[in-house]
Amino acid sequence: MITSDRMAAVDRNAEALSVPRKQLMESSGNAVARAARDLVEPGGRIAIVAGRGNNGGDAFVAARFLDAYDVTVHLLGRPESIATDIARENWEALRAAEYDARPVTDSADLDLGDPDLAIDGLLGTGVTGALREPEATAAGAINDLDAAVLSVDVPSGVDADTGEAAGVRVDADRVVTFHDEKPGLSTLDAEVTVADIGIPEAAELFTGPGDLLALGRPSESHKGDFGQVLVVGGGPYTGAPALAAQSALRAGADLVRVACPDAVAREIQGYSENLILRPYDGERLSPEHVDRILELAADHDVTVFGPGLGGHEETLAAVRDFLERYVGTAVVDADALQVVPEVDTDATLVCTPHQGELRKMGGETDSDWRTRADLVSEFAADLGHVLLVKGAYDVITDGAETRVNRTGNPGMTVGGTGDVLAGAVGALACVLSPLQAAAVAAYANGSAGDAAVEENGYGLLATDLIDRLPAALRRDE
Repeated sequence: MITSDRMAAVDRNAEALSVPRKQLMESSGNAVARAARDLVEPGGRIAIVAGRGNNGGDAFVAARFLDAYDVTVHLLGRPESIATDIARENWEALRAAEYDARPVTDSADLDLGDPDLAIDGLLGTGVTGALREPEATAAGAINDLDAAVLSVDVPSGVDADTGEAAGVRVDADRVVTFHDEKPGLSTLDAEVTVADIGIPEAAELFTGPGDLLALGRPSESHKGDFGQVLVVGGGPYTGAPALAAQSALRAGADLVRVACPDAVAREIQGYSENLILRPYDGERLSPEHVDRILELAADHDVTVFGPGLGGHEETLAAVRDFLERYVGTAVVDADALQVVPEVDTDATLVCTPHQGELRKMGGETDSDWRTRADLVSEFAADLGHVLLVKGAYDVITDGAETRVNRTGNPGMTVGGTGDVLAGAVGALACVLSPLQAAAVAAYANGSAGDAAVEENGYGLLATDLIDRLPAALRRDE
């Protein structure tokens, strides 16, 4: 089962793995044609009604595999308005080969004749809400036919994730959907076929540029819409919380504050004028500070807990107390990780250990990334939290779903890169699910490191990653 948003990401990731979208469209159209042949005897009449997006492109391809039938293709709109290059190429292929392919510039002129089968290629899984014109009229015309109806990917007008329709919808008898079933299709009174179109498993398993599609920002966004992050860190170390906080800002959080001991506040502030500090008395985090930290955390969307805190007994006791009483979302890193397995908490945690820290938590690891992924998944299921285990191949899992990240390089063994990662996870967890935030952050953090090494060679600094995070998180449509 796969949602429409996740399907769009997987499509993009497949393209990044050198599986062209045009090749996937060819496979999709072929699958639609196979289903059509099951519904109509050779020589039968087929009316294809196609929109101007890739769903229409799938339908154009299907027409080329139906030469044993009397096929008419109706393009709903002008050819020059076809939205993608690959869909336009497949339309031009029909015209060049002199198929009966007709542009319909006014839906009132749509005449489907008396076909034995209608193929609905109007709109795909990425479109939600009520059908607008001319699609609404076309959907009504399909429903008025005395013919079987085959929909491409999802019946037009139906939300693929919910199965609901906000207005008129195509009443399909059969649906050919691609790669995996969509959640809303199980509610339909239609036969649903899932077609394997050649998307490799790696497009779902490995992080990729498609994962960045979840990061769009509406033009009417306001301050605070993209989250406030509290970084709790510092004491023995001052650079770590500053790196995490600056990373959270670069990863898109609207406001980031650092709760730290008063003894090191001035030093942490000195790293950047962009940092907002909330100091507390003393030289290290201790149990008497927990009430104050909980008050601060309650005013933030996500807390990043651990960078630079150190492993003093009093500090670890404070971490236990905080996690036991906290009910929000927290990214747990560094020395704070070791107390997680012994804490009973209602908080949503994303833990970001390297493999040594994972072992201290009670988890197991392995030199083979596939075996390691299985071991980490089992441990995450037992732990009940999301794990992002850092390595040459990062493993991100909640125990039910596992992702693997391959970006990054040996230059990132330098100190501080994990703090940058923790801050990025914190920012992204304000707007994404914990697992998705961890996966996107791992991908972007590694990509930033790769860009730094490509430009300067090894010997990179953690701050090099911070400067490159915005570009690494930029959506590639």
